[in-house]
Amino acid sequence: MEQEQVHNLPSVQLSVRQLVEYAYRSGDIVSGFRSAAALAEGTRIHQAIQIEYGPQDVKEYELKTELDYEGIRFLIEGRCDGLLHTDDGMMIDEIKSMSGMLPENGEEAPVVHWAQAICYAYIYGLDHQLDEMRVRLTYVSSTTGERRAFVRVLNRSRLLDTVMDAVRLYAPYARLMAQHTERKLESAKALVFPFPEYRAGQRKFAAAVYQAVTGGAKLFAKAPTGIGKTISTLFPAVKAIGEERLSHLFYLTAKTITRVAAEDAFRLMQAGGLHMHVVTLTAKDKICFQEEVRCSKEHCPFAEGYYDRINEALLDMLGHETIMTRAVIEQYARKHRVCPFEMSLDAAYASDAIIGDYNYIFDPRISLKRMFEERKKQTAVLVDEAHNLVDRGREMYSAALNKDAYLQLTRAYKGVNTGLHKAAKAVNDWLLELRKSLSSDGNGARVDAIEELRSGDLFSENKADASDDASAAKENAPVSWTSLGNGQAVSLGMPADLIGRVESFAEEAAQELASSSGGAASAVAPEAAALLLDAYYAAQQLARIAKLYDERYITIVEHWKSEVRLKLFCLDPSHLLRQAGKGFRAHIFFSATLSPMPYYIDLLGGDNEQDYSVSVPSPFTHEQLEVKIMPLSTRYRDRDRSYQPIARALYDLVSKQAGNSLVFFPSYEYMNQVYEPFMSLLAVEPPPLPVRTIVQTGVMSEEEREAFLASFRVGRTEALVGFAVMGGIFSEGVDLAGDRLTAVAVVGVGLPQVGLERDMIREYCERSERNGFDYAYVYPGMNKVLQAGGRLIRSEHDRGRLLLIDDRYLAQPYNRLLPTEWRNYTVIRANSLV
Repeated sequence: MEQEQVHNLPSVQLSVRQLVEYAYRSGDIVSGFRSAAALAEGTRIHQAIQIEYGPQDVKEYELKTELDYEGIRFLIEGRCDGLLHTDDGMMIDEIKSMSGMLPENGEEAPVVHWAQAICYAYIYGLDHQLDEMRVRLTYVSSTTGERRAFVRVLNRSRLLDTVMDAVRLYAPYARLMAQHTERKLESAKALVFPFPEYRAGQRKFAAAVYQAVTGGAKLFAKAPTGIGKTISTLFPAVKAIGEERLSHLFYLTAKTITRVAAEDAFRLMQAGGLHMHVVTLTAKDKICFQEEVRCSKEHCPFAEGYYDRINEALLDMLGHETIMTRAVIEQYARKHRVCPFEMSLDAAYASDAIIGDYNYIFDPRISLKRMFEERKKQTAVLVDEAHNLVDRGREMYSAALNKDAYLQLTRAYKGVNTGLHKAAKAVNDWLLELRKSLSSDGNGARVDAIEELRSGDLFSENKADASDDASAAKENAPVSWTSLGNGQAVSLGMPADLIGRVESFAEEAAQELASSSGGAASAVAPEAAALLLDAYYAAQQLARIAKLYDERYITIVEHWKSEVRLKLFCLDPSHLLRQAGKGFRAHIFFSATLSPMPYYIDLLGGDNEQDYSVSVPSPFTHEQLEVKIMPLSTRYRDRDRSYQPIARALYDLVSKQAGNSLVFFPSYEYMNQVYEPFMSLLAVEPPPLPVRTIVQTGVMSEEEREAFLASFRVGRTEALVGFAVMGGIFSEGVDLAGDRLTAVAVVGVGLPQVGLERDMIREYCERSERNGFDYAYVYPGMNKVLQAGGRLIRSEHDRGRLLLIDDRYLAQPYNRLLPTEWRNYTVIRANSLV
């Protein structure tokens, strides 16, 4: 029977679906191969059922209630598919679309489905004091359209029994979380800053973060290296949680090493008394226990019976751990024999803070979609090294496919799977015809084509249209291509007919993959099956991005020999980044190199009228950093003449005193061309002290990366020189404090390689009244320079020498982009470094 309500109980808010899935989920992890079209079909099926409702019936009816159980108040809410008026009384309708076999009768229907519908019925019956309710499960086959419906009539007592059974099963978890929440709030409220004092500028930065988090704003912060950015963002956010101005936070970053910094900051606060659940998310292919990532019970013992064991595993880990790193998650996953990746996701929904990659919020393929809107409203998103999110955003919102993959699949599945063979051939044929039509245009001069675009109206025609009819007409219009010569062409139109073929291919591929993952023997070679999986995911991404295609996109085609590569390229990710972050309470975008600020506010989805920014000056003095500029041209046309002078400059920089140096180049090729004469100089003119060199390679294992960084140790009696590339794994996020790094040289101004995509960004920005060359080349390039040079001074005790090699450092706009602490420089010539 209903329990008497008691005030001031600890409360747990959850949805009906959360409640019943926790209580009744069971079985194995099953690889899902549902295409975007299949998901859309599920929505269409729901709508097709709902449109048949009577005039008094209501679809998507919202329900909520409160009930107490063993000292905990449960706040339960949800939305049923249908609330129907029948001659026999009120009925809840729950619609389920399925691609497999439909249940034969109500007894075969999953318990979790019945429980979900019954919970809705209980809430409605309680609100309206009804003695009984009718509950219907409506199943529809997404492949055949067949329908089956099962109805149960339940009195108030039966309804309450089902709900209370689910609550009883959920209660241990709810009790654990209620106790944890009480400790979290008390500890966060009492927490003090974990250092004796703030560094110069650090208090200003932390205060700005606190104001943004509590005020629900978007903050763009430029905070110099060494100020303690990680603790300066996390500490005020945690304090806001203690004051109940915030409930959860995400700490997002692009690199593993900066995730470790966030974990260390939480450990530091934990040592000061903080009790908070923090989980680090690791990519599936890295954390998977198996040699091959295949998520099915036939191939993975950690997938088999996962849902039978995960609740106990989570209770164990959440009850004994607070900071759940990859190592901690792996420990408990092995103990309970569950998938570590899925366990980390389940733990994330139970945690107060989540540390992970940008994609968990911003990437439509990967983002944590189960987070309900009410929680988002009390969640802050902290984006570390936010300068990386611009290009990562373009990558997330772009998609490409290659003709060769479809040609191979056409051959592999001929006579094996007729539907898949035809679908792959349809895509291949479309791309083949495109190649033929573009080849007939000839190969004009690239420069002339770009100039034609610049003088024409390519981008000015590509404006958002408020008319749905106009937009639909544009979407269905034939694609017009502009040939750039050299096997390249662009179009402002989205090739809708190709997208339709790709979606059909994804459907056929999904069925084939589902069949093979279910244990059926494959009739094709393993290489073809692996290619199919890759092509399926690429097709899914293309279909997904096609739905986002607007005036901020361009379609790029490149063809060579028999190959064709087509890409839906996102020129401006700002709108989509803004949409992905919509609903969260606050956003903090911070970096040591968020300069120039207007550029990053623009491309990271800021609104100059509503958001605000802060720039914290460097806490370090000019005396700590000796900066020299050698005005030598490193432009591509002059590089042959630059190798020897640069080699000599580096020789003079590192050979006169012991210590550790890093030299950054714009490319591996340039680095290798300078490395050879540098080594020749060491042989011909042996320096007073031995010089040891280490060189970054294009592909390095985790062990090789660690060995590279471990070489930079203190107390050297000789000189160590590390050769590396700008924008690579050693140019940002690497902390070599003190004497671990005493000198840095940066060769060039870091400009991205000239290419079609960068040229299209440039032209797009020019048409939107922004400086296209700066947006496409200068700002991204100089950011790499600032990151590389920022490796040098990491604390108030560090000292070092910085050498910038390029004549453009003395010209605009490059000179004004140099940090204030770099501007007390000396201009030198070759052979005058000492």
